[in-house]
Amino acid sequence: MRTNRTKQRLQQGEVVFGCAIQQFGCPEIARLLGAAGFDFVFLDGEHGPFDLETLHALIRAALERDVTPIVRVGDLQYTLVARALDAGAQGIIFPRVESPSLLAEAIRWTRFPPEGVRGYGLTPPQLDYEARSFPEIIAHINANTLVVVQFETRVAIEHREELLATPGVDVALVGPADLSIALGVPGEFEHPKLVDTVLALMESCQRHGVAPGIQVRTPALAKKWVERGMRFVGCGSEHGLLWEKARETAAEVKALAEQVRASRT
Repeated sequence: MRTNRTKQRLQQGEVVFGCAIQQFGCPEIARLLGAAGFDFVFLDGEHGPFDLETLHALIRAALERDVTPIVRVGDLQYTLVARALDAGAQGIIFPRVESPSLLAEAIRWTRFPPEGVRGYGLTPPQLDYEARSFPEIIAHINANTLVVVQFETRVAIEHREELLATPGVDVALVGPADLSIALGVPGEFEHPKLVDTVLALMESCQRHGVAPGIQVRTPALAKKWVERGMRFVGCGSEHGLLWEKARETAAEVKALAEQVRASRT
């Protein structure tokens, strides 16, 4: 059975990097990001257009390249969580979390008894066809499932101590877009109000033994937050990387075309 390398590295105090897949449901993208060297892929089931079958294909492709597939579910609902995990996800991202009691219940959905209430629906493909006993499988999956809680609102920040104290939280992930909007500084990702709020959350994470994380749009922002102590860092998205490189390449070849045209006049 597969080890969740991202969770393992976080437990060892390391920094891990990932990339979001939000728009294009092609499994080859997950393999490509794994081959490129990312530690995890952030499969967006909240804002992305993916159905469960597409998520399953993306998860399987990620696992082939030994890059950790982590699914952000659209809401805190048992069926969304359980089906993503049954499809092979090695972690769940819970969005828009504000209630400690609901978070505690949601974490129990990610664990088989006695640690939780997840129903057993695993089949040989999800176990790589290994012949293992139920107790072995349950212990392994429980230990290798990553729980990521998003902090995106003022209420979540205000209740951070209670939320972070909930047993089973591995990562506190800042959603800077929504959080910047909530703080009245939309899209100003280096505004002091946003930075100070995130730093306060990071201090709380340290007290509770939770890895701090953030999803950013550029390597420059990723660098700043790693220097500030972030350890679970999502950088960019598949569509953003394609768009950025496409514009750069198009600009270069257009400039070359202009040079050729000028040389002929």
